[in-house]
Amino acid sequence: MLNTYYTVKQQGMDEITIQKSRFIGYVKRVETEEEAQEFIQEIKKKHYNATHNCSAYMIGENDHIQKANDDGEPSGTAGVPILEVLKKKGLKDTAVVITRYFGGIKLGAGGLIRAYGSTTSQAIKTTGIVKRQLMQGISVKVEYTLLGKLENELRQSTEFILDDIRYLENVEFIVFVKQGEESQLLSWITDITNDQAIIELRDTKYMEIDVEDTAS
Repeated sequence: MLNTYYTVKQQGMDEITIQKSRFIGYVKRVETEEEAQEFIQEIKKKHYNATHNCSAYMIGENDHIQKANDDGEPSGTAGVPILEVLKKKGLKDTAVVITRYFGGIKLGAGGLIRAYGSTTSQAIKTTGIVKRQLMQGISVKVEYTLLGKLENELRQSTEFILDDIRYLENVEFIVFVKQGEESQLLSWITDITNDQAIIELRDTKYMEIDVEDTAS
């Protein structure tokens, strides 16, 4: 499993008009080729009367599944530009469909490449990008007298993520820390609680952090 990677939020869309043609960009996070194909067919069904529904997707830890489809546009002017945006932004497990309604003005090969690339970038920006970080879950159990202090310290921390608080016989905090930095969290908790905490490792999972989309 990758320690970190970038992908899109679950789903989104945006639209731009270029020389009277409507370009509607749909973006979705997908984990299998089957999911990508289902998404593409869903958009094609929704826009059955569109001039084109061009698509591309990139799936897998090592981007081993990469597909692009021009759907009737001149070869290399639609699907490949969509895919190139995904590569440039370093996005994994992402599918994009660009629906075009022709407006009567031909754009030429260069114009089409720019149009499909720009629509893809805009739709991804609107959808949002996240960094998925594989983190170690840790259970921290303390007496209720330490609840306020520990909760306050965890919420102010920029290194550790407070995922849940469970109010049981003792209060249990579920905290996540980057893999390899567990000892730092353990020392930190021990200091704050004066060694009055019961600490146990839990499962690892991906936590998502919003990131700013700076690449065009």
